[in-house]
Order: sequence, then structure tokens, then C-alpha cells
Amino acid sequence: MITFLICLVLLIAAYFVYGRYLERVCKIDNTAAVPSQSLYDGVDYVPMPRWRTFLIQLLNIAGTGPIFGAILGACYGPVAFIWITLGGIFMGAMHDYLSGVMLVRNNGLSITEIVARYLGKGAGGFMRVFSVILLLLVGVVFVVSPADILSTKFDFLSKNWWLGIIIAYYFIATLLPVDKLIGKIYPLFGIALVVMALGLLGVLLFGEYTIPDMTFENLHINKANLPLVPTLFITIACGAISGFHATQSPLMARCVNNERECRFVFYGAMISESIIALIWAAIAMAFFHNDGGVSAVMAGHTPAWAVNEISNTTLGLVGGILAILGVVAAPITSGDTAFRSARLIIADVFHIEQRTKWKRLVICIPLFAAGITLTFVDFDVVWRYFAWTNQALATVVLWCIVVYLNQNRCNIWVALPPAIFMTFICSSFVFVSNQFFGMGATAVAYILGGVVTIILAAIMWLKLRHDSKNISQQ
Repeated sequence: MITFLICLVLLIAAYFVYGRYLERVCKIDNTAAVPSQSLYDGVDYVPMPRWRTFLIQLLNIAGTGPIFGAILGACYGPVAFIWITLGGIFMGAMHDYLSGVMLVRNNGLSITEIVARYLGKGAGGFMRVFSVILLLLVGVVFVVSPADILSTKFDFLSKNWWLGIIIAYYFIATLLPVDKLIGKIYPLFGIALVVMALGLLGVLLFGEYTIPDMTFENLHINKANLPLVPTLFITIACGAISGFHATQSPLMARCVNNERECRFVFYGAMISESIIALIWAAIAMAFFHNDGGVSAVMAGHTPAWAVNEISNTTLGLVGGILAILGVVAAPITSGDTAFRSARLIIADVFHIEQRTKWKRLVICIPLFAAGITLTFVDFDVVWRYFAWTNQALATVVLWCIVVYLNQNRCNIWVALPPAIFMTFICSSFVFVSNQFFGMGATAVAYILGGVVTIILAAIMWLKLRHDSKNISQQ
């Protein structure tokens, strides 16, 4: 319990301390023009109240990530608290905040175009393909998982019918102006997500559940094949750091009213997500402690089952209702914004204005055709590759932030160590995991991951020196 409380306090304090420091690092200008004013179009560029953009951002980046990911991460034991806390403060929230500021200062363009601007056309081209694939995977993941749950709880319709209903909703939400559906409904679901987490926090603080004592030991029953490094850092993405967030942030970067709002909307939403993940990891460890631990229980069940079991038992009828919102509404609201983000990326790449409805349709129809096709692929396969792709995207964005800070003569050290760390995590995972080379947790796998990291870091360091030289000559 002590470790949990310390982590909770650190996350809350970080918003006021480290968040404000990052504001100074990137030299926030409250008087600068923002995209919602200079590029207003009534569709995607629409100013909205700060509280509304915060709740939409939270729901967009969250989905089931800080719930499902935290439960799966809890299988490794209390060490998950450390990753959620330090990752959330120094990696995830920093990543979301600084990328959000970059987006606001670059007309709210998609993250792919920002990467192209700061890392070069080659990296931008790679990111365009990579990001659209990731967003399609996210959309499919968040179509299939709620359809599975709905078909079980409301079996008067089959899974395929629920799939069709959800996809139809996605299509409509992707086309409509951001303030018509997303701006009105999402804040309500965002509040439900927060209330659910606060209810579970109350159970942890005042209930009879005991959080296991802190240990750095890997408690996963399959720890031979799933080592802490790098698997834990891939498993818990939302709540620590997630590249998916950078694809969602342009939606709200086009809606903020001034640069000062960025800390509340981007850093604040990520810290909130980390707190939600911390609570879910803790309640999972406490709830299943007497049943052999989270890992033993989850070997025969899904995260959705765990959410339903925990919520109904600890929070009663209200918990059951909130569980439906958590495992159905939350992923649906992330899924539709994933498709919306994919539309914006394609529109930005090909310079297709989005004020005209038929031009939005031209992008949406093939996009959803591809998404529907992917729903027939095995869900476990889609999810496994989504997790690594997600963290690889975060790594690219971190390097983009480093270059941006360097070009603007700001402190690069807030982003450089996280960029190197995540490069190693993603590189070593390729060699360790059975999804790729399958070498296992061997010295050779980690050495190869280190070699790749050193090579990529050296290339980026040369770019930084080249940029610095050009800046000094100007």
C-alpha cells in the first residue's frame, strides 16, 4: 500500500512541478495564435472549452488501454507501479505534452507530417504508412473487443451484428464535425471513466483488500518467455507511454484556445491516465491476491472478464454499469477517433481539404473497407502486433521531440534519455519475443538490441550536431 500511495502522490505532484517545468522548456506563449482560430473550418478546427478538450483527450488516448494493459501488467507484480509512475511522468506525459505543443505550433497537422518536418521526408513517409496501419489496428481492436462483450451480455444479436452496428457508428463519427458528436458525448464517458477509477480507489483505501508488498521480482507464471525487460514496457503502454496518443493529439490540438491550455489538456490527460492505470493495476493485484495472484488467474481469463468481476464485486450494481462503460464505451470512443485520425493523416498527406463532405467520404470509404477486412483476422494476432507497433511509434515521436527541442535551442535532455530507452526496449523486443526472432531473454538478444540502439542513437546525434551547426550559422 505504501508504494502505491507514494506513486499516486508522485503522479499528482508531477502535473504541478514537472509539467510547469516543461512549460518553461518549450517557452509557452499564451498570446500566440492557435489553429482553432487561424484555421477554423467548423469541422476539425473548432475551439472548445478547456474542460471539454481535456475530457475528450483523456477518452481518446485511454480506451481500454489503462485498464486492460494495467491488468496484464499487474501479472508481473508490484514492479508495474514503478513503470507506470516513472514512465507516466518522464516519458508518457512529457511525450504527450511536447508533441501536443509541436502540433499546436504546426497548424494542428497530423503527427506524420510533424515527423516529416523534423526528421526528414524518409522518416515522414515511413510514419505515414506506419501510423495508418497502427490506427487501423487500433480501430479493429476496438471494434472486435466491445462486439465480443456485447454479444455475450446482449445475445439477442450476434457478434457480426454488433460489429456492423459499431462500424456504422464509427463511419458516422468519423465524418461528422468534431463538436457535433464527439464534443457532446465523449465528456460524459470521460467522466464515467474517472468516476469508476475513483470508486476503485476508495475500495483500495477503505476496503479490506491488501496490495502485495513491493518486489522487483517477475511474478508472471510464464516469466521464462515473458521477461520484465522488455515485455513489461510493451505490455503497459497506455498509462506509461503510448505512440497512439500522438496520433490522437492533433484532434484536440485543433481545438485548444491558447498554448497555456496544453499542459492541462495533454500533460494532464496523460497523468490522469497513469493514475487510472495505477489504480487498476493495484486493484487487480489486491483482488486476485488470495487466488494465486493476477498471473495465475489471468491464465484462464480475459481482461474484460477481470474488469467485470472486479467492478461487480467491489462496486455492486453501479460497478456493473460502469464496467460496461469501461469495456464497451471506452474502446468504442477510442476506435472511432482512431479512424478519424487516419482520415486526417491521409487528408494532410494528399492535401485534401475536409470542409466538403464528399471529400471526407472519398477517404473514409476505402479506409473502412480495409478496417472491415482486418476484423476477420485473428484478434490475438492483431493485438500482439499492435502493442509493439504502438511503442515503436512512441519512440519515433520521442526522437522527433528531441530534434524539435534542439532546433529551438531548448533543453533536449528531457526527451533524449526516454528516446534512447524506448529505442532499446523496442529493439530488444524484436530479438527476445517469439513474435519476431524469438531468441528469448538471452545475452545475445539484449546485446543485439543494444547494438541497434547505439547505431540509431549515433545517427540521431549526428543529425542533432548538423542541425546545431546550421542554426549557429544563421
